[in-house]
Amino acid sequence: MSRLRPFIACLLVTVAAFAAAEPLETPKGPVILTVEGAISNTNSGDTAQFDRAMLERLPQRLIRTHTPWTDGANDFEGPLGRALLEMVGAKGETLEVTALNDYSATVPVIDFFAHDVILAMKMNGEYMRVRDKGPLFIVYPFDSDRELTSDVIHYRSVWQIKHILVK
Repeated sequence: MSRLRPFIACLLVTVAAFAAAEPLETPKGPVILTVEGAISNTNSGDTAQFDRAMLERLPQRLIRTHTPWTDGANDFEGPLGRALLEMVGAKGETLEVTALNDYSATVPVIDFFAHDVILAMKMNGEYMRVRDKGPLFIVYPFDSDRELTSDVIHYRSVWQIKHILVK
């Protein structure tokens, strides 16, 4: 199966790029995420802006996993990264993910399709506050695949996300 994963992921990226995106609503609450760049579905100029409620309407996933930044196994919950990319009609190959403190990391789009990567909004059933790595934290299912427990993947696990640039 691991040999098929890159092929399947490439196929999913291709399908997502050609999928018809439904119109984005306008955020009613505070904007917690802005996506821009190589996207086709926007709601504020050339950007796609999301409040918490909009992100909660995307397909959600709960991941129970250990991370290098938390004690023990924890439940992380939030929208699947690929669902967000599909919603905005992302056409790029990489994501530049930026945190509130302007830390940024480059994440290959393929990661969001090859793994059930989420934008965690909750940890152990509680919304993540800024001081707890919120409002959004890229969480990979570390415990389900040993390949994900590398420094490269840890570098991509940005927390306090505010912005994603699709390239």
